[in-house]
Amino acid sequence: MANQLPQTPETETLTRVQVLIAMGVTALFLLMVAKIWQRVGGVPLLPLDWMGNAPFWGIGLGLGISATSAIIYRLWPAYRQSANLYLDLVIKPLAWPDLVWLGLLPGLSEELLFRGVMLPALGFDLTGLALSSLCFGVLHLSSPKNWPYMLWAMAIGAVLGLSALITGNLLVPLAAHIVTNLISGCVWKWHSDQKPNPSV
Repeated sequence: MANQLPQTPETETLTRVQVLIAMGVTALFLLMVAKIWQRVGGVPLLPLDWMGNAPFWGIGLGLGISATSAIIYRLWPAYRQSANLYLDLVIKPLAWPDLVWLGLLPGLSEELLFRGVMLPALGFDLTGLALSSLCFGVLHLSSPKNWPYMLWAMAIGAVLGLSALITGNLLVPLAAHIVTNLISGCVWKWHSDQKPNPSV
C-alpha cells in the first residue's frame, strides 16, 4: 500500500520562463547591490581593461576551471550529485539559445558585485578574497544538501578573485566566468538531452 502513494520530488520543477525570469531578476538585484555599494561606500570599481592579453587569460582560465570541474565531477560523487541537482533545476528547462543568457547574466552581475565591488571594498587582499569567495559560495547554496556545490563555488570564487588580485583587471574573471558558465551549461545540456526520457 505504501508503494501506491505518489512520490514528491525533492525540488520543485521550474519552467523555462521561470528560470529566465529568476536569472534576470537575480542579475538585476546583484547589479543594484553593486551600484548602491559602490556609490554609498565610495568604492571604485575594479578596472575593466580590454588591452593586452586579458581576454585570452580570462578565456584560458575559464577553460581550466571547466576542465577541473569535469575531473572533480567524475571523482567526487557528492559533488556530482550536488551539481546534477543544481544544474537539473537551472538548465534542464532552458532551450539551447537560452544558454547564452546563462553565461552572460550571472557572469556579468556576479563578477561586478563579487570581484568588481566587494573585493576592493573588503580589502584588495587575501582577507577580501576569502570573504568575497565565501559570499560567492553561499550565493550558490540552493539547499542544505547542495553543500558540495557551494564548496566548489567558493573555490572558484577564490580562483576568480585571485585572478583579479594578480591582474588588477575585472575582465579576466569576467571572461572566465562567462566561458565557464557557457561550457558547463552546454556540456550538461548535451548530456541531459542524450538520456532517454523515462516512460510514465
